[in-house]
Amino acid sequence: MSHDTLPRANALPILTYHNIARAPRGIRRWRSLYVSPGAFARQLWLLRRFGYAGLSMSAAMPYLRGERSGRVAVITLDDGYADNLEHALPLLQQHGFSATCYVVSGSIGQYNQWDAERLGVRKPLMSVEQLREWHRGGMEIGAHTHSHPRLTQCSDVQLRDEIHGSKATLEDRLGMPVTQFCYPYGDADHRVAGVVREAGFAAATTTARGRASAGMDLWQLPRVQIARHHLLPQFAMRVMSGYEDRRG
Repeated sequence: MSHDTLPRANALPILTYHNIARAPRGIRRWRSLYVSPGAFARQLWLLRRFGYAGLSMSAAMPYLRGERSGRVAVITLDDGYADNLEHALPLLQQHGFSATCYVVSGSIGQYNQWDAERLGVRKPLMSVEQLREWHRGGMEIGAHTHSHPRLTQCSDVQLRDEIHGSKATLEDRLGMPVTQFCYPYGDADHRVAGVVREAGFAAATTTARGRASAGMDLWQLPRVQIARHHLLPQFAMRVMSGYEDRRG
């Protein structure tokens, strides 16, 4: 890797994953949401090889606030799929990394009701006990609303239910603070972000492309999508260079 592709000290890639599993046979749409355990393992190895610390959102907050600097990659997984516990947790632990899993509070222990019909597959979501196991394994749980709606289309009352309600439900059912938030579909505007901040979340992530850096709005942070078809050189380019920043 050439010198000009090495990471800037203040650039924090916040990686976005969904399923850490092989895509089921017969699924045609959105296969990109699946990253195989083998590919995930190689990506974590590469991060560690290049001196990155893989951190959860809360662990990365000092870097996002500009209080610390270093080679950091933030690892996030959206929706709370059971395969995250089965496949991602042991690999993260193997490398001494932590990660944040954003959970849809109204679908705990169920399946992806918001897109199962469109995708043609029901994907199991972690139960309360599985989420506790994820947390006991050194990982973080964040909120991903109550029902996974497009938040900019919600009324003010619905917004409070989806945002404040998801935080309250997760904290009540899991018995732990939940301080990180993720917008379903990356759908957010200033009104939505204001409710997230008001609810007491320390930060929130979008699907806007780019790496985060100190000084950015903590409640509208960009991320780097990692998909099934990304080979290791593509992964490195997205994480360790300005490739995603230029596409933000």
